[in-house]
Amino acid sequence: MASPHQRASSARPLIYAPPSDTIEILHHDTDLLIVNKPAGLLSVPGKSADHHDCLESRLQASHPEARIVHRLDMATSGVMVLAMNKTAHRHLGLQFERRHIEKTYIALVDGEVTKTSGKIDLPLICDWPNRPLQKVCYETGKPALTRWEKLESDGKTTRLCLKPETGRSHQLRVHLTSIGHPILGDALYADDKAYEVAERLLLHAEQLKLHHPDGGAVLTFQVPCPF
Repeated sequence: MASPHQRASSARPLIYAPPSDTIEILHHDTDLLIVNKPAGLLSVPGKSADHHDCLESRLQASHPEARIVHRLDMATSGVMVLAMNKTAHRHLGLQFERRHIEKTYIALVDGEVTKTSGKIDLPLICDWPNRPLQKVCYETGKPALTRWEKLESDGKTTRLCLKPETGRSHQLRVHLTSIGHPILGDALYADDKAYEVAERLLLHAEQLKLHHPDGGAVLTFQVPCPF
C-alpha cells in the first residue's frame, strides 16, 4: 500500500503559476541582499523552461551580482539572504554550514498540539521513487533537528514557532507530518482535510539572524507572518 505521502503527491499534480508580486527588498548593501520571497515562487530555476522564473532570476535582473546562498521551498514565504560578492557568499555559506545562522518559522498545523514546546529529532533522506518527497529513515537518513514552541491553538489547529537546527529539504514539513500535525495547505505531505483548508502552504520564514560578512555584526531581519 502507498503511504499517505505518496498518495497525496500523486493525487495533486503541482502546477507552477508564480505570483507576479514585486520582490520586497528588506536590506541591501555591498555584501547582502535581504528579501521577502512570496509563496509560490521558486528560489532558483527548475529544469524545464517554464520553471525559469524564480527569485534568483528576478533579482538578478536588477542586481546581476546577487547569488543564492540558501533556498526556501516554492510554497514557503519569508526572509531570504543573497550574497552580493564571492567573499560574502563564502562567508554566509560557512555560517549556514556551521549553524551560526538562526532561522525562525511560523506554521499553522492541523490538530491541537498539547505540549507547549519540544523537539523533533528524525533523520531524513530523499524518497527517490517518489521524489521530490523526503522521508524519515533511521538507516540512511541524515540528522535533522527541529525545535518548536506552541504559540496558540483553537482546538482544531495550532500555531507553532519553529527553529530548525539543520536545513534538510522539506524538513519542517516532514517532521510535523511525522508527529501527526501536518502543515495546513501542504500539497505534498498533508492529508486531504489539512490540505484543502488553506489556499497555500501555511509556512513562513519569519526571521533570519546572521553575522554580517564584513565585521561580523549580528543582524536580524524579520517579516511578519501573513496568515
